[in-house]
Amino acid sequence: MLGRLGFETAALDAKLLTGHALGLDALALATREQEPVADADAERVAGLLQRRMSGESVARIIGEREFFGLAFALNAATLEPRPDTELLIELAIKALPVGGRLLDLGTGTGCIPIAVLANRSDAIGLASDISAEALEMAQINAARHGVADRLRFAPGSWFEACSRNGRGEDKFDLIVSNPPYITSAVLETLAPEVKDFDPRLALDGGPDGLAPYRIIAANARDYLSPGGQVLVEIGYDQGSSIRALFAEHGFADIVVHKDLNGLDRVISGQHLKGS
Repeated sequence: MLGRLGFETAALDAKLLTGHALGLDALALATREQEPVADADAERVAGLLQRRMSGESVARIIGEREFFGLAFALNAATLEPRPDTELLIELAIKALPVGGRLLDLGTGTGCIPIAVLANRSDAIGLASDISAEALEMAQINAARHGVADRLRFAPGSWFEACSRNGRGEDKFDLIVSNPPYITSAVLETLAPEVKDFDPRLALDGGPDGLAPYRIIAANARDYLSPGGQVLVEIGYDQGSSIRALFAEHGFADIVVHKDLNGLDRVISGQHLKGS
C-alpha cells in the first residue's frame, strides 16, 4: 500500500509499524513472518499503516525517535529530533569547558541537552520551553537517559525562563538552541508529515525566519560567562544573515559550520572577556 502511494521507505515503514503493532523486534519479525496473525493484531497493523498513509511519520506513530544513539519519546508539542541537529551536539560537547554549564532554549524533547550531558558527565544544564507539555516530555527523556539530576527545566519564552528581572542572574558557559527558522509563508508548502503533525510553534520563525535569532543575539551575552559561546542551528540559506545579527550584538569568532551535505547548519559565536 505504502509503495503504491509513493512512500520512498515503504518497505521499512511497513516493517517498523508491523513490529511495533505486534510487539516484535526486527529479528523476531523476520523469523516469525510465516506465522498466522490474529484478527486483532491484523487490525492494529492496518490502523498504523492507515495513519502512515495519512502522512503521519513512523516516529510519531511509534512514539519515539532515535537521535545521537539515544531514543527520545515524542508528544504533540515536540518536534522529532533529526539527524541534521547532531552536528550541533558534536560541537557542543567540544565547546563546553570542564564542569561547564549549559543552557538550551526551546528544548522540545530535550534531545540537545540530554545528548550533550549523556556524553559529558561533568556538565550540568538548564532547559527551557514555552510549552509545558514539551517540558513534561523532556523531563521523561532526561530520566530515561540518566541525566535528570544534572538537568533542570524551566517554563517560559526564551530567556524569560531563566531570569526573574530580565537580566542574567545565572551565567552559562554555552547557550544552545534549535529555534524555529522556517519562514511563515513556506509552512504550507512543507511535507504533510511536517506541516500537518509537527507543532507550528516549533517551526514558524516569522516572516523572514529570523525572529528567534534576533532575540537570542540581543540577549545571550547577558547570560554568558566571559568567553562563553552560543551555538544555534540555522536554515541552509541563513548563514550570512544570522552571522550579521551576532556580529551586530558584539559576538566574536563567529563561524558558520556546514553539515555533511556542505550546507550551512550551525553558527557559533563567542562572548569575549571584558566585552
